[in-house]
Amino acid sequence: MLFARTSQATLKPFAICLLATCFAMPAWAANEQNPDQPVPPSAQLPEDENVEDVERSEPRADAQPAEAGEKPAAKESAAGEGSQQAPDAKGDVKDQTPDSGKVAPNIDLKEVAPMPEPEPEPAKESESDPEASAPEQAPDETGDKADASPEQAAPETDTAETGDEPSETTDTQDEAQPETEAEAKAAGSFSLLGKEILPGTSTRLAWSPGIQIAGLSQITPVLVVNGAWQGPTLCLTGAIHGDELNGIEIIRRTMYDLDPEKLTGRVIGVPIVNLTGFQQGTRYLPDRRDLNRHFPGREDGTLADRVAHSLFKNVIQRCDMLVDIHTGSLKRTNLPQLRADMNNPQVAEFTRGFDSMAVVHSSGSEGMLRTAATEAGIRTVTLEAGESLRIQEHQIEAGVNSLHSLMEKHGMISRMFVWGDPEPVYYDSTWVRAAHGGILFSDVELGDRVSEGEILGYVSDPITNAQHPIRSSAEGRVIGMAVDQVVMAGFAAYHIGTEAEVPGE
Repeated sequence: MLFARTSQATLKPFAICLLATCFAMPAWAANEQNPDQPVPPSAQLPEDENVEDVERSEPRADAQPAEAGEKPAAKESAAGEGSQQAPDAKGDVKDQTPDSGKVAPNIDLKEVAPMPEPEPEPAKESESDPEASAPEQAPDETGDKADASPEQAAPETDTAETGDEPSETTDTQDEAQPETEAEAKAAGSFSLLGKEILPGTSTRLAWSPGIQIAGLSQITPVLVVNGAWQGPTLCLTGAIHGDELNGIEIIRRTMYDLDPEKLTGRVIGVPIVNLTGFQQGTRYLPDRRDLNRHFPGREDGTLADRVAHSLFKNVIQRCDMLVDIHTGSLKRTNLPQLRADMNNPQVAEFTRGFDSMAVVHSSGSEGMLRTAATEAGIRTVTLEAGESLRIQEHQIEAGVNSLHSLMEKHGMISRMFVWGDPEPVYYDSTWVRAAHGGILFSDVELGDRVSEGEILGYVSDPITNAQHPIRSSAEGRVIGMAVDQVVMAGFAAYHIGTEAEVPGE
């Protein structure tokens, strides 16, 4: 009897676990068959995510006059649909957002300050208020214009009545335009996340995607420097993958080095987008999804969809230019480089502002922040520098230097900047994979130029002592590689970039 009771007691937990597993598996399978749901975590292999972005990239178009002309039109239409963003860049956004009455404090970003708390209640009211407040603001704006219009109309009627020669009136108007343009250079207030940032000030805001985990709201710092002069809005995002640390320091140094009284335009920096992943030292969100595969997101989607939607709606859509900073994934390191869709003329021109930075053509994958932002009419590139879970001074300096050159090229800062030698554009690149499993030992380093058939490294079998060489499949440059580690057969070990002769480049 004792034995029988013991057997029954041990079998009950086993039966419960078996039933739970059986019920869980159909739900998982249904999730895989549903195209609206994201790919389950087991299918999101972290090994080659950064690799597949390049391998699945659309090839560089040599000459496509028709398509090249269509793409800018699409971007212009996208920018036209989001016409509310244009006033944002000019500092007129405070007239359109009803929650911009709260002025953000002017602080020195270098100083230690308590983290501001987000205000979800005003944000919710702002979403419902525009319907009611828009009619109230419209008369105010029109009223202001109505007061100014008689004054403006009077000179026009006077010139129309007295001046029989329209050329003289146009000449006088043309001569007056430089004065109005000079006066218009002064920047206005900028509204973001329910706060109004005055011109010539810098502040630290708080963004919360509204996702509570165990009753705790995740608050992510957002650094804003609103210059004293009108100009473009540059956005910097880092740590979308929580284990990528170089981008955090690149944004911190770039933002803290800006003087708002001398800045033209504004810079928005989100050093740590994936705060939970950063706290846990992992690439993913708590639901094991890759945030950089869910943009622009959905308000009623998965956790990753909701976080992506909140960031894209509240921050990204206010940008004119965006640099999304990443590192290599899973013990891989990247030469400082830009990933950009060189088939897009606006993006291709945007890459010219980065000093001493190689460019790798990549059309981007669906769900990436770079892809979603570009489709929204925002000039966007991905900046890759170094490897994950490490702070690398050389890669950080290269990233900060390239951002300084970008701002200098767009007239946002004025410094004695000395441009280095231009880096090539790699319109084609390939990953060389290990044919055998074992321990990887590399003979090359990042940036080395290699020839076809050259030995890049060896995979050593610790059991049989066999040495398996890995040879380059093309002539080019090592722009990415795996650090020495245990690898399996098929592991992407070396990223070789090849230059192409393209007319006009």
